[in-house]
Amino acid sequence: MSEEVRPEPGLSPERLVFFTDAIFAIAMTLLAVELERPGEKERASAGALGHFLVDQRNSYLAFVLAFILLWSVWRRHHQLTDQIRELSPTFVFWHAPFLLLVAFLPFPTAVIGSSITNPMAQTLFAGTMAGIVFCEVALKEVSADGGLVIGDVARARRHADASWAVGLWFVLSLGLAWVFGYAYVLWLFAPLAASYGGPLVTRLRARHTHPHDEETPPTES
Repeated sequence: MSEEVRPEPGLSPERLVFFTDAIFAIAMTLLAVELERPGEKERASAGALGHFLVDQRNSYLAFVLAFILLWSVWRRHHQLTDQIRELSPTFVFWHAPFLLLVAFLPFPTAVIGSSITNPMAQTLFAGTMAGIVFCEVALKEVSADGGLVIGDVARARRHADASWAVGLWFVLSLGLAWVFGYAYVLWLFAPLAASYGGPLVTRLRARHTHPHDEETPPTES
């Protein structure tokens, strides 16, 4: 009977996945904890409570946005780790900034909830999201380059390209926030950035990697 091959110490996929799931669960829960609760005055009547809830509408919008974005990042990470046969030190290393930014996200969410059209608040949130997505890109690139992915490596690279597009989309919104108070609306269209921007990044990458692949017309003798 062959001896079971165990991963090197510190490179166990299960422990990393469990820890990552825990950080995401805590961060997504803290998004709700940051929401302001009505005081005694606001609970005194239906009208006062209704007025309070309307005043807090930006906080609820920020909560929903952040929750959906974190959910989508977690789902992509889940799909990635399901394709990983083993870990590498570099793959583990990139989880440190990745999870740091995930754990930090409830703070900029609370900030934009209180001043959603403030350009600095939008910059803080979009910058944090861009950092999370670029760390996700690094994880996908490391997985593909390091031979960690089981199956179609080209597909893994296309997923990395889609994440590149999403990260750049957040960078774009970060710049637009200083000239357009409602630039945060762009965050709702991040999935479209992945769908349409990802193939564009793939084409640009192919052109950069194989610049001489285009056929040269034959010369007449």
